[in-house]
Amino acid sequence: MGRGAYWIQRMYRFERAMGSECRGERHHGLKPGVEGKVEKLKSRSKLKLWMIRTMTTVLLWTCVLQLTALGGSWGPRVLKGWPSCFTPSFSPLSLKQVAPVVEKIALPPKRIYRNNGYVMVSCNGGLNQMRGAICDMVAIARYLNVTLIVPELDKSSFWADPSEFQDIFDVDHFIASLRDEVRILKELPPRLKRRAELGTVYSMPPVSWSDISYYQNQILPLIKKHKIVHFNRTDARLANNGLPIEIQKLRCRVNYAALRFTSEIEELGRRVIRILRQNGPFLVLHLRYEMDMLAFSGCTHGCTIEEAEELTRMRYAYPWWKEKVINSELKRKDGLCPLTPEETALILRALDIDRNIQVYIAAGEIYGGKRRMAALSDAYPNVVRKEILLGPSDLGYFQNHSSQMAALDYMVSLESDIFIPTYDGNMAKVVEGHRRYIGFKKTITLDRKLLVELIDQYNNGTLGWDDFSSSVKATHANRMGRATRRAVIPDRPKEEDYFYANPQECLQQPPDKPWTSRVRYDVFQRTDVSHAIAYARDTVWAPCQRVRGPAPLTREKGFSCVSLRLILPSLHKSQVGEGRVGGEGADPPPWDRPPDLIPIVGRREAGPCLLSGEISPPVLTFHISLMSN
Repeated sequence: MGRGAYWIQRMYRFERAMGSECRGERHHGLKPGVEGKVEKLKSRSKLKLWMIRTMTTVLLWTCVLQLTALGGSWGPRVLKGWPSCFTPSFSPLSLKQVAPVVEKIALPPKRIYRNNGYVMVSCNGGLNQMRGAICDMVAIARYLNVTLIVPELDKSSFWADPSEFQDIFDVDHFIASLRDEVRILKELPPRLKRRAELGTVYSMPPVSWSDISYYQNQILPLIKKHKIVHFNRTDARLANNGLPIEIQKLRCRVNYAALRFTSEIEELGRRVIRILRQNGPFLVLHLRYEMDMLAFSGCTHGCTIEEAEELTRMRYAYPWWKEKVINSELKRKDGLCPLTPEETALILRALDIDRNIQVYIAAGEIYGGKRRMAALSDAYPNVVRKEILLGPSDLGYFQNHSSQMAALDYMVSLESDIFIPTYDGNMAKVVEGHRRYIGFKKTITLDRKLLVELIDQYNNGTLGWDDFSSSVKATHANRMGRATRRAVIPDRPKEEDYFYANPQECLQQPPDKPWTSRVRYDVFQRTDVSHAIAYARDTVWAPCQRVRGPAPLTREKGFSCVSLRLILPSLHKSQVGEGRVGGEGADPPPWDRPPDLIPIVGRREAGPCLLSGEISPPVLTFHISLMSN
């Protein structure tokens, strides 16, 4: 570098001298005889000047290239090593630094396929209903070989959340992580986008609970014809069962890998979890007792007359809530209402939940406020919410964005030691399935129909606390998020188990716990107990025996009828027991069973079924399940 500068300086002086010489020739007269020599000298000087300029240019470019090549290696280190008035003498910048190596995540190779068209999607409902719908739409787009446009989120529902997809989910990760399955674009190509803006796109709601053949035979021809099809409703548009295993696993992949929250939501969610963990174990209670839930369901148990009237007015104000006239008490008796905060406190105590555990409320504003939360707060003093754990500045960005607040609750719910929803809504189901996926974490799904009956008996004094508590615990002994098979009810998809609550195709069987399969053949109630028992014997237990044949759910090996469980909360004393079912020679159950139950328990060969019944006169209920050895 020094030698280059030296030669450049000398060439510059020489050029200047030659220039001065030429200028001197113009100002001083010469003899005519010498003019030829002067002309030769001038032409030779111009040639030398041109060569000097050429060499200088080449030399300069050589220096520039060398600096560029060397600058990446020693340049930054030199600059970092120089002291600055802004850098104290003890700064670590003065020491040798090793820059962190950021590993570039390898993206899956793009799947190459002939594009059959474009599918636009407008999701409807809350965050977790839309989450399931997005998974379904990706699976459908993959199967139909179409291009999916990033789904549009619901902005017109009760919550009126203006959030876009990219405000909640990492859209770039969503697109890149699925590129080996389906092509996803943030928006339509320009030519097709103009068509969409003009409103000339074919729009339709797919049929609910459809299998993949519906999309292949009816939807794909429409896409090929119109080039763009817009799905304006997406809730439960794909069946729970009867789909190819590849489709089911893709739904899981989208749900558990591709749908990642934004960095802002994840960072704040991890902060809440960290605060809770510092104070010990915590339980997440999805207390679905907000105003919109009560107005929609018509459940007013425990509300004042004024509150019930307010909820009714709200229900009539929203035309898309179809059911208007609702009998709250009948609905509650059928187990179709969310548990109240007072009922929830009673159940947590009956389940022997530690009084000192942190109870994180994953919900919006509880209807009735502190008055309705008093019983729960008295029973469990460590009740917390995100608004308590975080300051107003932390949540300021999320205010008036219910879906983003729900995303925070979703993250905390996944990491909790225990998760208990008081209503089986979309969040309860999706979180339950996700917790199964990450290791069958403890999730208590409450049997609200039985609990309401037990609570009423306890409150009116016909059932003591010990009997009440033992019945509640026995009822939920097998409702803790263990490995189970989804219940399949042909032609009644709304009543069968939701795929995202139990994605069994994507789960690994825990080594210490067998799979169980629950198949509800009948849930029967009668005021006449003897007639109910006869009905159960003939119409419930008999089908259970027939299941031993080549029924679809018994094709897997290892199924047998292993036990009988009867929950008797108010017949004589509360009695709970287990015993092997069988005919002659079967082990007798270790409890005194009522005589009327002998025809059901005895005189039957052991079959591949688990029969459980709950009796609390005048109501008798039987459930039948399959259990593997």
